Amino acid sequence: MTGKTFRGCLAVGCSAVACAVAACSAQAPIVYTERVPYEWELWAQDAGTDGDAGDAGPDGAATSAVQGTAALAERTVFPPDSFWNKDISGEPVDPHGYKYIESMGLDTAVHADFGVPDVAARKPGYGIPYQVVSADQKKVPVDFQWPEESDLGPYPIPDNPLIEGGSDRHMLIIDRDNWILYELYEARLEGGKWKAGSGAIFDMKVNKARPAGWTSADAAGLPVYPGLVRADEVIDKKTITHALRFTAKSTQRAYVYPASHFASDKRDARLPPMGMWCRLKSSYVIDGFPSSVQVILKALKKHGMILADNGSNFFISGAPDPRWSPEDLKTIERVKGRDFEVIRTGPLVTK
Repeated sequence: MTGKTFRGCLAVGCSAVACAVAACSAQAPIVYTERVPYEWELWAQDAGTDGDAGDAGPDGAATSAVQGTAALAERTVFPPDSFWNKDISGEPVDPHGYKYIESMGLDTAVHADFGVPDVAARKPGYGIPYQVVSADQKKVPVDFQWPEESDLGPYPIPDNPLIEGGSDRHMLIIDRDNWILYELYEARLEGGKWKAGSGAIFDMKVNKARPAGWTSADAAGLPVYPGLVRADEVIDKKTITHALRFTAKSTQRAYVYPASHFASDKRDARLPPMGMWCRLKSSYVIDGFPSSVQVILKALKKHGMILADNGSNFFISGAPDPRWSPEDLKTIERVKGRDFEVIRTGPLVTK
């Protein structure tokens, strides 16, 4: 998300029911210009100082782009009845969904937007990293460019935090003791103070929607972490039990459940809305794919993927990890846009 222009849209919180998404008062939309694929930055050698701080951990700890994953191995992200964990394999198809897929390209290849960190070159690799902290991690204030739709914190930012490369600079932090997720967009340290474009805090023990019309650290107003493809699930557990996060180049000025926010000023009804939920068709044959990719494809059939941000079409988000096989992940590009269908989740919210 780049070129972000915010206009406040303060609204009362809405329930997480598909057909009861409340619209906020009509105001100019929050607009993100379309971004090209990431141009990854080098890990900062002076992480934790002013300027471009913390694209990766300190030299002694930067062997992985994820910290503390062992603490999450047996935890469920949000309650079992959260939409993130829902089996959507039997949900009805949205009759207009084909137009959405068509606008993104029926022959457009799915892309795994994550990979292996290059420790020797000090590059974080593709993907959105996250870190795990304890309850006693010191919390610090964050100055937001758009405080109207941000959770003001403070945030438990560790020394030398992991930050996504490129322009979005997502910072994801999990308090493993209180099971609370903290997320920042455009996180940076300037003049000894942490700043960000927007931020959101999620109690992962309960289901609670953001106020209608609000963004988060993501364009659709959703948490980022629950939608990531993670190596601890794919390689260790060999199963993904939640929906995934993906991006589209052009979206319309609308959102559908479970999103709470749109991120475009385009009124073309052929373009997908934020929150569009796709699943891989049940007829798609996954035999012949590497076992790790089969885990991802099975999840796309059962839990699907949710449109969460503007970016490249059919780019699926994940956390970088040294255990990924770039060769295996490349094979997912055999899957095309035409292999998906959109499920019906609720009415379009346009203001």
